[in-house]
Amino acid sequence: MLYRLEIENFYSVRDAQMLDLSVSKTVSDYPERFAPIFPGSVSRAPKAVALFGANGSGKSTVLKALAFIAWFLRESFQHKGPSLPCERFNDPESANRATRLAVEFGGVMDLAAASQGRATSEKLGILRYELELLPKDGSIQKVVREALRFKRQGRGKWLRVFERDGAHRVLGSDAFPLSGFSKVIDKVRENASVVATLALFEHEASKFLAKVTTSVVGNILFDRTDLDDQSVVQLLAQNPAIVDALNKELQRIDVGVEELRIVQTATGPAPLFKHNGLHVDMPWLLESHGTRSFIRIFPLILAALQSGGVAIIDELDLSIHPLILPEIVAWFYDTTRNPQDAQLWVSCHSASLLDDLTKEQVVFCEKDNRGRTRMYSLMDVAEVRRSDNLYKKYLGGAYGSVPRIG
Repeated sequence: MLYRLEIENFYSVRDAQMLDLSVSKTVSDYPERFAPIFPGSVSRAPKAVALFGANGSGKSTVLKALAFIAWFLRESFQHKGPSLPCERFNDPESANRATRLAVEFGGVMDLAAASQGRATSEKLGILRYELELLPKDGSIQKVVREALRFKRQGRGKWLRVFERDGAHRVLGSDAFPLSGFSKVIDKVRENASVVATLALFEHEASKFLAKVTTSVVGNILFDRTDLDDQSVVQLLAQNPAIVDALNKELQRIDVGVEELRIVQTATGPAPLFKHNGLHVDMPWLLESHGTRSFIRIFPLILAALQSGGVAIIDELDLSIHPLILPEIVAWFYDTTRNPQDAQLWVSCHSASLLDDLTKEQVVFCEKDNRGRTRMYSLMDVAEVRRSDNLYKKYLGGAYGSVPRIG
């Protein structure tokens, strides 16, 4: 389970921001909404996290940080061009400052053993991945530090899994052995991850870690802003099981829809919707905007639930009825749907969703008059009680992060 995120000099986040969503063992309310950070951990993290704030407050920036870290670990070696697909804060003082990102999550230290299914319970604990980037020639394109550390059972000091510095030195460990890979390390570019590079050369620990990042899915991408309709239709055409799962939900999402089916046409696969009472099936473009929005995100959510991964959904509430939103979030509480404790991280504007969340699940983003984003958990706000009407108090300005009008 992912529970901590740190961001500095990344898009609208200028100054160092830290989000810690760990839930202590003393919190007994709503246990179905929390899961152990790692098996056996007394500390837990929420299975669903929702970000609220005004337009342009930085909600998408927070989600981009998570998505960028997964992308960098998995795909940065194949990236073409010197510039990395991210931006620093846009002021003169930040032009030459480092961009820093870090995440902490539950996992196993011995990655090499885990890749062969030999990981043992005593190797479980907390992993911390740190990344530090510097601008070069006006864009971010140089890694000055990359490290993965481990804290056994979440206690004691941090132990090195691997570490890389700005002088191109890479240090491994028993959990991340580098014997026989010295020539490969020389091929690690200054704008690529050690993990992404070594994974291509059959380094088992790197392959395992890169594979883990494939379970981080979302609609925050770096080559386009969203999954386009054609990509969604192609995905459905190639995965009948997703269509079957989708059809089980559609009748509750769109009144009158009996079935979605994919047919082959001269121009490729095309979706058709069978509606109650209609003689002819409806094509994609005539289907409701809300239903199409739901179909775009459904494969991502299903993938996370099936893999025990993380679904990162920007603007979950886009064109989806407010009564459907808590239903989607609740899928992550259901042990039948979510047996591997997958997580959902979303941004949304529908404040009514607050009625269905606890304070441990709520994150706020707000931006000051100089364009700097601040992020904070509702757990950080003093005197928030279980009995509080979060929806009413948020709209009343008690927690900050509301639009200023007039």
